[in-house]
Amino acid sequence: MLLLWSTITINSARFLLLSIQIRKMKKINVALLALVVVIVGACGLTNEKNKGKGFNLFSVEKDIELGAQVAAEIDADTQTYPLLDSIQYKEVYNYVYKVRDKILNTGEVDFKDDFKWRLRVIHDDSTLNAFCTPGGYIYIYTGILKFLESEDEFAGVLGHEIAHADLRHSTRQMTKQFGVTLLLDVLAGDKAALKQVTAGLIGLKFSRKHESEADARSVKYLCPTDYNAAGGAGFFQKIQDMGGSRTPEFMSTHPNPADRIEHFETEKVTNGCTGAQTYQTEFAAMVARLPQ
Repeated sequence: MLLLWSTITINSARFLLLSIQIRKMKKINVALLALVVVIVGACGLTNEKNKGKGFNLFSVEKDIELGAQVAAEIDADTQTYPLLDSIQYKEVYNYVYKVRDKILNTGEVDFKDDFKWRLRVIHDDSTLNAFCTPGGYIYIYTGILKFLESEDEFAGVLGHEIAHADLRHSTRQMTKQFGVTLLLDVLAGDKAALKQVTAGLIGLKFSRKHESEADARSVKYLCPTDYNAAGGAGFFQKIQDMGGSRTPEFMSTHPNPADRIEHFETEKVTNGCTGAQTYQTEFAAMVARLPQ
C-alpha cells in the first residue's frame, strides 16, 4: 500500500510539473503551431515549379487564397480603386488580355495554369504603377498606360508584374514586411488585417534582387514572341530621359533606370531574342479609348 501511494504521489507530481510547463509554453505554442502549419504546408506541396525560387513559408495554394482575398478587397473599394468597367471599356480589356495571352502562351510562365492572371484597369492617370497580387490578380493604372508608347513596352511591364507572382516574390516579401501572423490573420478572415495587407501590397517594395529577377523573366517571357523582348526597358528609358522627375514611389529603392535598361538589353542578347515588333500604332489606338 505504501509503495502504491508513493507511486501515485510521484506520478501526480510529474503530472503537476508537466501541467505547469504546458501553461508556461501555451502562448509560445500558439504562435509556433501557426508557423508549423504554414511551413508543413509549404514543404508538403513543394513541386518542380518552385525549384530555384527560394524559401517561402506559404504554399502555392495559400498564395492563391491570399491573392483572391486581397483582390476582392480591392474590387470592393471603388473609391480608392476606381476600376474601369469591363463592358463599357470592352475594347481596352480585350487588348490587355490579348497581350497577357501572348505572354502566357509562350510556355515560359511556370504557374500559367495554376494562377488566375485576371486583369483590371484602375482609372488613375496620376499613378505610374501596375502590380500583381499573389496568385496572379493583375492591376494596371491608366497613368502607366498613358505614359508608355508601344505594345512591346506594355508587354514588358506586364511581363515584369507576372514574374513577381510567378516567382512568388509577393508572399516572400509580404512575409518579411508584415510577418507570418498578420498574413495568417488575413487567411483566417480578419478584415482589419486584410485592409492593412491590401494597402501595403499596392506600394510593396521588392528587393533589388527580386526586381532584377523580374526584369530578366520579362525578357524570357517575351523572347519567343515577335515583340522586342527588351520592351520593358522603354519605361525606364522614358524615366531616365525625364531626369527621374516622375520616378514612381515603388521604384525608389530599385536599381537605377540606366542599370535596368542595360539589364534588359543584356538579357535580350544573352537569350538570343530576335523579335523587333513594337505595335506602336495599335497601342496608341487602345490608349485613345481610355477615359480622358
